[in-house]
Amino acid sequence: MVKVCIVQRRLTHYRVPLFVALRELLAERGIQLELVVGQGTPAEEKKQDADELPWAKTASTHYLLGEQLCWQPLGRFLEGMNLVIVTQENKLLQNHLLMFTPRRFKLAFWGHGANLQSANPNGLKERFKRWTTNQVDWWFAYTKMSASLVKGVGFPDDRITVLNNAVDTSELRRLRQSVSQAETQALRESLGLGIGPVGVYVGSLYADKRLDFLFAAAEAIRSDIPGFHLLIVGEGPEREKVRSWCDAHSWARWVGASFGREKIAYMSVAEVMLSPGAVGLGMMDAFVCETPMITTDCGNHGPEIAYLENGINGVMTANDLTAYAGASVRLLHDARALDALRAGCAASAQEYTVENMAHRFADGIARCLEAPRYTRRAG
Repeated sequence: MVKVCIVQRRLTHYRVPLFVALRELLAERGIQLELVVGQGTPAEEKKQDADELPWAKTASTHYLLGEQLCWQPLGRFLEGMNLVIVTQENKLLQNHLLMFTPRRFKLAFWGHGANLQSANPNGLKERFKRWTTNQVDWWFAYTKMSASLVKGVGFPDDRITVLNNAVDTSELRRLRQSVSQAETQALRESLGLGIGPVGVYVGSLYADKRLDFLFAAAEAIRSDIPGFHLLIVGEGPEREKVRSWCDAHSWARWVGASFGREKIAYMSVAEVMLSPGAVGLGMMDAFVCETPMITTDCGNHGPEIAYLENGINGVMTANDLTAYAGASVRLLHDARALDALRAGCAASAQEYTVENMAHRFADGIARCLEAPRYTRRAG
């Protein structure tokens, strides 16, 4: 039996459908998938997005030097493996052991291709990460943007699989269809959102999300559209900042962390999704719920920003408060443009799915297993 092991520092709820689907697809090819997962940092645990799989194996997880390093001993899980897939994180000490010690299995990275939120892209950490890019046999890149970054440091194109990172959009679509207009209206009333347009923020509450920018933009929109309301859905380290600001603005609501159908119901009350900071898989929510996302060219997005086609399935403005608020106001005043963006979201929701991602992943694993080891190492 051919065996493949995927290692995740932590398992989040949105990854579970992928691993379930991938395990089945690989089994059909005679490949056994093993999943090894650990535990996130205390700050990550505050996001309340961790999950479990009964067949996953648990690695002990130890954070060192203020969580700058992570040690997950993997030796006992890797016996008999033909391929081991790890995420490309500098902090993962076990990755360095796998890269720099003799091994019987092939090694692959799964990742972004760079730290897209790095404050110093040319610093030592990022230069080291670019060097490690060429120390594996295969690459599973989140998006075409990630693949370009990997190719840019010399890794061969024919050893890269573009996954098009996604969540379970089939389940999201089913949940969205289950929320009736009557339920949406009742929810609006219970939240005190009135009859004006609503912008929704859905995501974790931390610095890269630029919540102060969001607050300022919402206030600017409200000054042009007096009936505008903001709904914030999420949890994280900056929860008290969000709570305080919402308490001071009667037209804003914060409802905490929400997942599944409850999150989708909250999104159903909104015309647009306001996300001026780092954007990642939240694109999936915008597409499936047909709630166009408005973001900025802030430079710290995740690789999923590659899915946004400006003016087709979402809006990206200059990294400027006036530009952002102005674009939001114009869109909320233009029903035809809003409908066109909704149609673009619906089309993208069909393209970026966890099913398509699982098939790409399975195909890439099969290709990696068939290919010879990658012997060229960039200096």
